[in-house]
Amino acid sequence: MKWVDFAQPSSLDDALGLLKKHGDKAGLLAGGTDLLVLLRANAKTSDVILDIKDIPELNQLEFDLTSGLTIGAAVPCHKIYNDSNVKKYYPGIIDSASIIGGTQIQGRASFGGNLCNAAPSADAVPGMIVMGVTCKIASSQGVKDVPVEEFCLAPRKTILKPDELLISLNYPAPKPNTGSRYIRFIPRNEMDIAVVGVGAYVELEKNKFKDVRISLASVAPKPIFVKEAGSSVIGKEVNDENISLVAQKAKEAATPITDMRGTIEFRKHLCEVLTRRALNTAIERAKESI
Repeated sequence: MKWVDFAQPSSLDDALGLLKKHGDKAGLLAGGTDLLVLLRANAKTSDVILDIKDIPELNQLEFDLTSGLTIGAAVPCHKIYNDSNVKKYYPGIIDSASIIGGTQIQGRASFGGNLCNAAPSADAVPGMIVMGVTCKIASSQGVKDVPVEEFCLAPRKTILKPDELLISLNYPAPKPNTGSRYIRFIPRNEMDIAVVGVGAYVELEKNKFKDVRISLASVAPKPIFVKEAGSSVIGKEVNDENISLVAQKAKEAATPITDMRGTIEFRKHLCEVLTRRALNTAIERAKESI
């Protein structure tokens, strides 16, 4: 049995120092819902496990009407969907946070971990993409901000360098006449991997589309931002014809594979159906927003 060291840094500087020392031989433990599974399956090896749950910067859950919402990379899902400001201003976040695993998993799993795991089916990531989230990343060299759509590169591969750490996810301040929605299709009622997932965001102006953003999961090597789907209807009336146009563009952008959960044809069909549903709900929420 391989020997593994364990460290529990209590500050960001301590964690970054350990990352600089151990690099890609360090396994980061926040919720552990992905890391422990990978270690047990020998899909990942680590010489040291860094427990980062107690680092203050990674446990932020702060909201301001001007600057928006900050979710620390280690904040578990149950704290996210029970937060009063998230409930009021960001219902699209709850769509994702409330379906990542079951109740026990939600007590540990974090949005930061869901993003860093970089699974093509990640439920939290499409919502982040459509809401324009910025990732705050730190290393011993300093701090940088990166758009979330640039974070994932391939299955289980991200832009993070061995000495870098995701600190937080920063959501823009809520705006009037905006709404978002995440929806997925799964074979069972819960605790399953999405066959297709769709995130939708909309901003309305006098019954016209001012902004539309669509993101897809489980239909490419990483969650994707389908820019052309939104840009195709900017300035156009909010009606069934234009909603269908967005859905068709999403279907065309999907490049899924056939596997045990669904065929290429089925997944592309789902992209169209779920995009239409997600966009309709986002529109309803936009009309009800502040």
